[in-house]
Amino acid sequence: MVTVKEVTTKNELRKFADYPNVLYSDNPYYIPHLYADDLEDWDPKKNPAFEHCRAKCFLAYRDGEVVGRIGAILSKKANEKYANKRMRFTCVDFIDDEEVSNALFAAVESFAAECGCTEVHGPLGFTDLDSEGMLVEGFDQKAQFFTYYNHPYYNEHMARLGYAKDVDWIEYRIEIPNAPLDKLDKMAGFVMRSNRLHILDIKRHQVGQVVQRVFKLLNEAYSVLYGVVPLSDEQVIRYAKKFVPLINFDYTCFVENENNELVAFGLTAPSMADALKKSRGRLFPFGAFRVLHALKHNDTLDLFLVAVRPDLQGTGINAILLNKVLKNAVKNGIKYAETGPMLEYNAKVQAQWKFFDKTQHKRRRCYVKALDA
Repeated sequence: MVTVKEVTTKNELRKFADYPNVLYSDNPYYIPHLYADDLEDWDPKKNPAFEHCRAKCFLAYRDGEVVGRIGAILSKKANEKYANKRMRFTCVDFIDDEEVSNALFAAVESFAAECGCTEVHGPLGFTDLDSEGMLVEGFDQKAQFFTYYNHPYYNEHMARLGYAKDVDWIEYRIEIPNAPLDKLDKMAGFVMRSNRLHILDIKRHQVGQVVQRVFKLLNEAYSVLYGVVPLSDEQVIRYAKKFVPLINFDYTCFVENENNELVAFGLTAPSMADALKKSRGRLFPFGAFRVLHALKHNDTLDLFLVAVRPDLQGTGINAILLNKVLKNAVKNGIKYAETGPMLEYNAKVQAQWKFFDKTQHKRRRCYVKALDA
């Protein structure tokens, strides 16, 4: 018999955050998230999203053993923006057992009905910067630490439970050429001259001065994407603490116009996947040393964030970002780059990779289900 229990104690939350490490202990493609971040996500005192969200997370037990987990998030901001009544499900993992998946989703759907929701969709997080999308292609590809990994059978359970595709994201694995690309360099130079742009040259102690501008631009550029709601000032501070330590100026680019306004940025970093795999997502006591080593010695880049001011999208500014990163990647011996999830219909962001040899190696899906009245 399966019992589902709402997580209410710190010990239960630790089990909730660590369960994927148990489920995928022998899977070489699973990469854990940062364990401390996962714990903070569910702490109303540390996650500002709780100012406009209600959330619960659940564990499924059989004979005293955890056999599944799931989270539920009611984003009032998202429902107001998109004029719907949806509950998000998130952090879903379970053994291949119908009784377990039935019980987990029943808990989320019950909470959704309690909140007056008419639909459930996901996997989605508190914000667009959290992990989203269930893997439907690429099960034999190593995950990134900021994306979900799941077994193929998850999707069979989703169909059986009445969930259907709402939207897909795709991901590319990009081969870094042996030398900088002349055509990309020429295009970047032309775009900079014609638009009177320049690359902002800053030092590490100046990063804090740029953070607010970066996330302001992010809010503007991402506003039209699926499920996105603007980040509050408090959320900006929280995400800045996550991303700023990862900044390597070889792989980060900020572009300003002649009025010194930030109009574009790109943030990438060497992959931390193997380092986090060895430490189960923990930074202490030894995980931080592994991560620091990975950030300096690696052949693969993770592409985190890229944004261009909406009125300048389609003008080729992405070439400036890519050109700087590519030159340093070649210099530092980088062989590959992995994009984060891109909406399948977002032609603008996909077009920026036209200069490179690439393989679409993953696809992930947001599911949706209408609840019975």
